[in-house]
Amino acid sequence: MRQFFVISGLLVGILVMGTVGIYSLTGEDVSWLESAYLAVITLTTVGSRDVPHSPQGMIFIMVYLISGISVFTYCVFQMGQLIVNADFREMWEKRRMDRELNKLNQHFIVCGLGRMGNSICEHLDAKNQPFVVIDSSEEVISNVCKERKWLGVHGDATDDEVLTQAGVERAQSIATVLATDADNVYVVLSARLLSSSIQIVARASDTRAVQKLQRAGATRVISPFSSGAKKMARLMLSPSVEDFLEITDENGSDLELAEIQIRNNNDYVGKSLAKTDLRKQGIMVIGIRRTDGEHVIAPEGSVCIESGDSLFAFGSPTAVNALAGKCTSGKC
Repeated sequence: MRQFFVISGLLVGILVMGTVGIYSLTGEDVSWLESAYLAVITLTTVGSRDVPHSPQGMIFIMVYLISGISVFTYCVFQMGQLIVNADFREMWEKRRMDRELNKLNQHFIVCGLGRMGNSICEHLDAKNQPFVVIDSSEEVISNVCKERKWLGVHGDATDDEVLTQAGVERAQSIATVLATDADNVYVVLSARLLSSSIQIVARASDTRAVQKLQRAGATRVISPFSSGAKKMARLMLSPSVEDFLEITDENGSDLELAEIQIRNNNDYVGKSLAKTDLRKQGIMVIGIRRTDGEHVIAPEGSVCIESGDSLFAFGSPTAVNALAGKCTSGKC
């Protein structure tokens, strides 16, 4: 970056030199603007006007042209070196990344690209969801994220500035899967202070950390050991049921379970499930969460949809995604 400013300074300096010199030689016959114009066209050798042919003028023009051409040649060479320089490419890559990050809204943030973080990112990528990775390893950000075309921020996820750079204030949800529970608690605290509405999912390696993460502001806390044990128990007791539930988690599955938010301007508001076209779309509503926290499990057709409800819709990925898109735009 310093080299870029040096090159720019040399070019500006030689033009200032020409402008001042020509103005001094011509006296008050030309303005500063005309002097600058003469300096440019003289240096580029396309000039249609000459400065006075006095001995001083001829000497100055010779010195100015030799100096200008030398500086210009040097600057062109250095600019070429700068373009292929790794630091310059890194600077432009960072600017491009910052522009992409600033465009994001209602995206997801994943803190830590370990085994679990990598799996989360792969799942989000498979669902074509916008997300940002935060990791303290520069190698992970520059190699893994760049190779997979994932947006990444290099830094400490417990730092407010890093979270802000990842757009935590505009994000829909953040998952923190850092190496230690203490770091995850810090991320939860920082994210909750920066955004009161964001959904925070945190991993707890120790069961004793679950309550601490919840108190810090986590919306959901996942304990891999506890969750894994419960899943293994279900596989032992009801393997067929567990196999069916896993269908929705597989990439390329024929079925998908999603939460659909109903807004005020939605056409479904005030209608019973039986009077909607959800069945015709191949959508089965297996549950409704009301704004007061009440859950309606396996709702009957007479149950009315209210503004602010969350519908748990089950169906083909195409139908579910189409419904989600319509409800987001209020065209349901």
